[in-house]
Amino acid sequence: MGITPEELFKEREKRVLDAIALKKPDRVPIMPHFSFFPTKYSGFTPEEVMYDPEKLWKAQWKTLTEFEPDMDNSPFGLRFLGPLLETLDFKQLKWPGHGLSPDVSYQFVEGEYMKVEEYDAFLSDPTDFMLRAYWPRIFGSLKGFEKLPPLRDIITYSIGTAFGFGVFGSPEVTAALDALKKAGEKSLQISQYSRLFAEKAREAGFPMQYGGYSQAPFDTLGDYLRGTKGAMLDMYRRPEKIIKACEKLLPIMFEVAVNASKVSGNPRIFMPIHKGIDGFMSEEQFKKFFWPTLHALIVALINEGLIPCVLWEGNCTTRLDIIKDIPEGKALYGFEATDIFRAKEVLGNRVCIRGNVPLSLLATSNPEDVRAYCKKLIDIVGKDGGYIMDSAAGFDDAKPENVKAMFDFTREYGVY
Repeated sequence: MGITPEELFKEREKRVLDAIALKKPDRVPIMPHFSFFPTKYSGFTPEEVMYDPEKLWKAQWKTLTEFEPDMDNSPFGLRFLGPLLETLDFKQLKWPGHGLSPDVSYQFVEGEYMKVEEYDAFLSDPTDFMLRAYWPRIFGSLKGFEKLPPLRDIITYSIGTAFGFGVFGSPEVTAALDALKKAGEKSLQISQYSRLFAEKAREAGFPMQYGGYSQAPFDTLGDYLRGTKGAMLDMYRRPEKIIKACEKLLPIMFEVAVNASKVSGNPRIFMPIHKGIDGFMSEEQFKKFFWPTLHALIVALINEGLIPCVLWEGNCTTRLDIIKDIPEGKALYGFEATDIFRAKEVLGNRVCIRGNVPLSLLATSNPEDVRAYCKKLIDIVGKDGGYIMDSAAGFDDAKPENVKAMFDFTREYGVY
């Protein structure tokens, strides 16, 4: 009698957890970010799956069951976004069929969505600032929230009941509340599909990679609020404001991860790193502005029993001696352009390493070259365990035959 899906699930989960704990699993796990690869592999366009959850399901399920990764991700929270984004008139993203051609991935729209003079408002009351200033800027449908009085004045609503709630009857606020209700319905649909996909994948023997999401506080500030230019200038012109803002964001980033993990029952937390890379800030700036709150977040999550899965995007080779300062065998570091062989030397006895088959290799080369690179990764980075095979970035433009070579070779050669 063959192995059951339940046994496969436990086998795959153990394989990955053993690698994270710096043990030798039965073989090197392979755990990719498929991104939009399943869409094209199944004959759809990115635009189609952004708006059609059934097509997205069909594409992801085909890819999951044919390539059989050790863990997958439910695709709905990152790709079935079209109806929700249109309902909100979202300004921070362009996506297939909305600002971009139907056959490409989405693009983030950089901007200074929190003005420099608004640091104090954010530090004083982040929730009030987000609702009355930030949301109206990034969600066109919620512009009416600019009309709301400060939330801290809510006490006056009850004291002056006859007049305090009048603003909620204004046309602008009413329209924003209607849009928020519609957005809630779209968001619930995404959640339902995500939950169902995870359940069906488990029944088929496949665990989900992540149960929640978080981010370095500096990245939250730099990505979504001040923008790259604003964050860069602030490090020189108002360093104390950046530090205070990161410290204010730290407990928020912690709660986001913990709450999501409680709902999902999955302890692995995805944390992409954007602005802590070599090309954006110096080593001294990294130590001063970026690492203190990120380090505190990683340690806090570990102490909570969670597993931070940090994806170091870009090149972070000069950061390796700094970022090794975390509890041993309790986290996962994925690397995109960092020297992964140097990472093995520095981090090999501290943290599990993931990556980094170049997307350029998967997109333009041939299976033989892919196998040769995977062999080098397994021989050097995978030596003695603590390694997970993955590409450097999402598989969007990879050739199917190269992806197959990567999977097949890892399963055949990566046996301990």
